[in-house]
Amino acid sequence: MFDTMTLTKATAGLCGAFLVFLLGKWVAEELYHVEAHGEASYVIEVADAGGESAEAEVDFATLMASADADKGSKVFKKCSACHKVDGTDATGPHLNGVVGRAQGSVAGFNYSGAVAGLGDVWTPEHLNEFLTKPSAYAPGTTMSFAGLNKADDRVNLIAYLESLQ
Repeated sequence: MFDTMTLTKATAGLCGAFLVFLLGKWVAEELYHVEAHGEASYVIEVADAGGESAEAEVDFATLMASADADKGSKVFKKCSACHKVDGTDATGPHLNGVVGRAQGSVAGFNYSGAVAGLGDVWTPEHLNEFLTKPSAYAPGTTMSFAGLNKADDRVNLIAYLESLQ
């Protein structure tokens, strides 16, 4: 019942179906990829539901003054998948002593060219910008983390990292 020709036909059918799905995915990405086609052909403008934003912009120094390192240790759980604070490197470099350390300077860690070429010091302000959206701060970074949207989370995390000096 199962000879080599039957197995060959079944394998060819599976490989062919897989190839069709891959080609379909590639065509769909080309057709519906916004960056490939420039700007959107139309934009729908909507009125702001709340009018002016009631949230006033608070400066970074004020936020850092009210930062809580204990809350920052909870935020660090998002980072702990790739970073450690015991002096050993993981997927990412260790973060103990990061505040005040030169950017891209952990000995033995293979940084991406984007971070290795920054050439500055990790100040709380720089960390805040980086943690907002790492790919915007260091375009081309291999860090896949999307960033922390909440300013309170960022300053609490920075306070936690400062406490690890």
